[in-house]
Amino acid sequence: MNHADHVNLLRNGIPAPGGVWADLGSGTGAFTLALAELIGPGGTIYSVDQDRGALRQQEQAMRSRFPGVTVHYHAADFRQRLDLPALDGVVMANSLHFVQDKLPVLRLIQDYLRPGGRLILVEYNADQGNTWVPYPLAYPTWEALARQGGFAHTQLLAVRPSRFLHEIYSAASWA
Repeated sequence: MNHADHVNLLRNGIPAPGGVWADLGSGTGAFTLALAELIGPGGTIYSVDQDRGALRQQEQAMRSRFPGVTVHYHAADFRQRLDLPALDGVVMANSLHFVQDKLPVLRLIQDYLRPGGRLILVEYNADQGNTWVPYPLAYPTWEALARQGGFAHTQLLAVRPSRFLHEIYSAASWA
């Protein structure tokens, strides 16, 4: 996938430029950069990943491509409570599938979101994983889990073919 693919997976879940967002499990920032493009220079992003090297790489890319977007980098485990302000949205792209027990993470995210805030999930559309993607969620599974985790509504945003596990989707779930 390229930057345009990342942007297109997020686009329909981001209602307008600006706002305060987090990217949990952001890695080197492919989806953080897409988020930056969509929220623009008036927005703020909290980028969270355990890998400090990946965050440094992400910071360099962000400075060169989207210098007007404010980004705070946190080397942390998103499965633990984070010190975040009230968020308009959270992006979790290819990160939740590393968590076996997802409900505690969803409850943390609920606590971070403002009323009406949203979680945008980018995930492989499969319920059986592999070594690299141990716990994926097909869209119907995600819809049920999001409801169980306290999200009021979930909507499929986009679907695209993938070399890994056949298909990837994005979905928004509202607090």
